Amino acid sequence: MANNFWFKAKNINCYKNGFKVIKDLNLKIAYSENVILIGPNGSGKSSLIEVINRNIYPVITDKSKLYIFNKELINLWELRKRISTVNNDIKNRINPNLQVFDLILSGLYGRYCYIQNKTDRDSYRVEKMMKIMNICNLSKKYFSYLSDGEKQISLIARALVKKPDILILDEPIANLDYKSKFFVLDKINELSKLNTKIFCVTHDISMITRIYDRVIMLKDGKIIADGHQNKVINSENLKKLYGIDVEVTKNNGLWNINRLSR
Repeated sequence: MANNFWFKAKNINCYKNGFKVIKDLNLKIAYSENVILIGPNGSGKSSLIEVINRNIYPVITDKSKLYIFNKELINLWELRKRISTVNNDIKNRINPNLQVFDLILSGLYGRYCYIQNKTDRDSYRVEKMMKIMNICNLSKKYFSYLSDGEKQISLIARALVKKPDILILDEPIANLDYKSKFFVLDKINELSKLNTKIFCVTHDISMITRIYDRVIMLKDGKIIADGHQNKVINSENLKKLYGIDVEVTKNNGLWNINRLSR
């Protein structure tokens, strides 16, 4: 059934600053799956997020089609309501003296500042989200005082408070130390209990945990592998993806990559 997919692209090509960043993309993503998109820097991962968020548009031809939530033309307000994106640029927009409670609340209004006239219902939603994420202890902390991992989780809670259908995580563990990285990974794994589905974009295979039903590999704007992680993650595909000889192993449900000697 057509309605099973929130994203459908057929023969999509996109340009950015004169460069072709998405090439002949054919991709369907179902409402029922958590998906992780992996690729090296410059592979087109961020461009695909921009396509989903309608920040860049594909070239229109008779042979190409793009549907988001089963619509060729979608109202941007509806899109923002149904898809929440967390990327590393957001941190720079936030007032460092904003408390975590107010940061999460601001997600209900699509803003990054203190909301004056909050309702009891809004406050209840924030409290509920903080309980789900198990971060009630951060409620009164200022954003600037948080660890990098706590900042990331607070931003994810802010994105989830409006109950989107899809949560896009753009490099959620980039630049985190090991403690923060595992803190964020554990919290993201717990999100699989929610109705919101995750579309995660990363260059790091250690991000691929058990919650992801599907792994898509992107290189030079093209999909080079797509399927269940146990089928897609192997030394041959990773060599194609990164251009280096590697050995890949799985330990306690987590993937590790080792470079083979030159």
